[in-house]
Amino acid sequence: MTLEIVKMPNAGLREKTKPVKKIDDNLQTLIDEMIETMREAQGVGLAAPQIGRNLRMAVIESLPKEDEEGNEIPDSRDLFVVINPEIVWHSNEIVSGIEGCLSIPGYLGEVDRSESIRVRALNREGKKVKLKLNGWTARIFQHEIDHLDGVLFIDKLTSPENLWTEEAYRKMQDSYEQDPSEGE
Repeated sequence: MTLEIVKMPNAGLREKTKPVKKIDDNLQTLIDEMIETMREAQGVGLAAPQIGRNLRMAVIESLPKEDEEGNEIPDSRDLFVVINPEIVWHSNEIVSGIEGCLSIPGYLGEVDRSESIRVRALNREGKKVKLKLNGWTARIFQHEIDHLDGVLFIDKLTSPENLWTEEAYRKMQDSYEQDPSEGE
């Protein structure tokens, strides 16, 4: 069953979440529903506040791996369920990237994030896990853990003018691709 994704300006998106205290069958059902909801919405991450639950929990799916020709390798995504996650280390290397959010549909923005992080959490079985994450997967984790603290990507824009509608961003990208002399 897919769940309804909470959208801005819902106040629950701005609340700091409460730790998960009990991992039981109800939580397992919620996790499965969150994974289904994330995939149905074509997202790469979904935090509990985004489905109206004040719980410190998120589901995250990495981008697919690619073969030598750049083709997506089927079933190569890594699925993470993190309960009570906390970032325990982040690299000094900061990278800019474009982010969107299922709770702020239709918008993209440029956000600076650490290139690498280490996360401590519980997995869906309640076992302690330590994750070393880099690149895009590290970005997704930082985005989702921000949700658990009531922080949205629009709060971390590199500059206020670096927020675009998806349509405006696509047009901007198309114009760069059509004019190769741009930036010379």
